[in-house]
Amino acid sequence: MRCKQALAWAAVAGLLMAGSARADTELVVWHDLGDNGVKWFEEMSAAFAEDHPGVTVTSVSFPTDQWFGRVTSALNTDTAPDLIYNNYERVIRIQNQTDRVMDLSDVLAQVDDKDFLSEDDLRVATYDGDMIILPVQRVQMGFGGRKSWFDAVGESLPTTWDDAKRVAMKFNESDPDGNGQADTFGFALQAANPRDLIHMLDLFTFGSGLRHTLIDPDGNIVIDQPEHAAVLEEFLRTFTDYGFVAPDTINHSFGEMYQVIEGGRGGMFRVGDWNVRKWDGEDVLNGDFLVGPWPSHTGNDGGFVVIGGMRGVAVPENSPNKDLAIDFAKFMLSKPAQQASLENVGAAVRGDLDVDDLSERRQFFARAQGPLIAYDFPESIHTFYPELEAAYHRKLLGAIADPPEDWQAFISETAQEMRDLAGQLSSQ
Repeated sequence: MRCKQALAWAAVAGLLMAGSARADTELVVWHDLGDNGVKWFEEMSAAFAEDHPGVTVTSVSFPTDQWFGRVTSALNTDTAPDLIYNNYERVIRIQNQTDRVMDLSDVLAQVDDKDFLSEDDLRVATYDGDMIILPVQRVQMGFGGRKSWFDAVGESLPTTWDDAKRVAMKFNESDPDGNGQADTFGFALQAANPRDLIHMLDLFTFGSGLRHTLIDPDGNIVIDQPEHAAVLEEFLRTFTDYGFVAPDTINHSFGEMYQVIEGGRGGMFRVGDWNVRKWDGEDVLNGDFLVGPWPSHTGNDGGFVVIGGMRGVAVPENSPNKDLAIDFAKFMLSKPAQQASLENVGAAVRGDLDVDDLSERRQFFARAQGPLIAYDFPESIHTFYPELEAAYHRKLLGAIADPPEDWQAFISETAQEMRDLAGQLSSQ
């Protein structure tokens, strides 16, 4: 009898200890969303704890380059965080380098409330047959500019590329900020790395309503097709012949581009849905900017807002608290988590969220007020695409550093080089 009682008490004690251990569990997630992302995860942690008492979620934000290095190293050395969070193409890169990102197909199947996810959302979340992220935030990117500068030069947000060139010249030459110095430029762009320069070209291309920037799903190089070539030439001349950007833009990545925007040197720029909350702040742009579709290069009166990516949550195979991490990943698709995502980061995937209290600029994205066009996500179709894009970037960067005499000849030559390279890479 005493033996049975002892076993019973031991079992109870074990359950209590297990409960205590669960109550003390800390989930750690690594991302690159900065302070807004940290605040978002703090709010989700509090909401998640309502059904998981004592469980806390701690997020750590790294600059993007550091995030890559830390995540890759941690997954390869069994020191992984519980979850990782980033754009789909960055998680693809992590998977290629570690092969330790969990397939979440069965996890998504367990989520009852998911009808708001589109086929495109699910396609982007899938790589090499595995669902490597749960899609949490669609990334919308519009075209913006400083409202006070438009007012100063008697212009409005451009709808066509001819409008944009006219306004950019005024921003270069007319002292739109009124500081008496010739220190302003028509555009704030970036060019240092492949995703810097090609990302900008993606936006001008898709923003004009054209599908595919470099390669289509069938493997055809498109850059010398007439409308694509016209956008590419004007894009490159923006950096060179037109002089619409700061001379050192060739070395600018995301951080430097933001310094030009937030420092009041660039008049027109990309506005991501995640930028608006910060730029509405008194210490940054104080809401002094407009947002709309990208200017059209194709003769249409107005372009599109680009759905340029998908952010999502991934679970490392060697996640320290894997089951609980999976529970939290599913929770990120719930309405409370999505509402917090919209309010803190400016993006979500659900369509049933409250948006009335958001600023006019944030509502532009939340209500999808501009016509939308989705990026084609070539990484999810052609596994060799990152290598092809890197070669394309080197070619374009060389042209910006030393502009050719004949842009059309340069584009034709580059297109053939990309065809040859794509053929080689696809056969490996």
